[in-house]
Amino acid sequence: MVIFPNAKINIGLNILRKREDGYHDLETLFYPIGLKDALEYVVNGKDHANFYCSGLNLDIQPEENIVLKAYRMMQEEFSLPSLDIHLHKAIPSGAGLGGGSADAAFFLKSLNEHFELGIAPNQLKIMAGRLGADCAFFLENRPAYATGTGDQLSQVDVDLSGYHLLLIKPSFGVDTKEAYSSVVPQEYPFNFKEIISGEITEWKNSIKNDFEKTLFVKLPDLSLLKEKLARMDPVYTSMSGSGSSIYAIFERKPKVQKNDFPAGAFVWQEDL
Repeated sequence: MVIFPNAKINIGLNILRKREDGYHDLETLFYPIGLKDALEYVVNGKDHANFYCSGLNLDIQPEENIVLKAYRMMQEEFSLPSLDIHLHKAIPSGAGLGGGSADAAFFLKSLNEHFELGIAPNQLKIMAGRLGADCAFFLENRPAYATGTGDQLSQVDVDLSGYHLLLIKPSFGVDTKEAYSSVVPQEYPFNFKEIISGEITEWKNSIKNDFEKTLFVKLPDLSLLKEKLARMDPVYTSMSGSGSSIYAIFERKPKVQKNDFPAGAFVWQEDL
């Protein structure tokens, strides 16, 4: 069985308050994009699972990979057979694109369907939430307004069809825990959901990512990258999630070359 988990971008990210459990309440829009990993699994007839990873380097041990954690969780509850699992990474990590969460969510959904486990959608969301706050988004994989820790989702009428996305991830990533450790929570003064459902040309006047304030000071290359994209006349540009990717949305595909950006940068373009 082969599946292709896709990435997402965050459009706006407001850190509203720190919770008693140490997490943060936020609001954001998750929007799926076409950048994809590839995940293959087959029953191996053995008494243990094997996990392989190729493509972009994740710099973690196999046992730490969220895909294997998802398998272990499902195996404990449903006595799954042992599998050979191969993950090919094309979505960069530490980029605010949700690649790991997508891998886990797509895997859970596929295992449920392939082995006919009969897990109800709400229960599958709960299981996905054990692996990551934004995992549940990828189960339905459509634009969603997210609140809570990113786990409370509601449908929103946002359609970027006809626009073009240019996404740049520099050679370095951002650790999510580190990003949250320095962010300053604040209440958002506008009706975020109303604005995000309106005209995209109005987003730049009020839709922001709170992580930019602190990360752009710590990592000025991110600020410079956003400024470079802004000079290309997009309708909207922002950092995604807790970084480090910066994206811009254009009415027409811009003419760019990879050497227009810093050495080692990951460059992705697509028509939305």
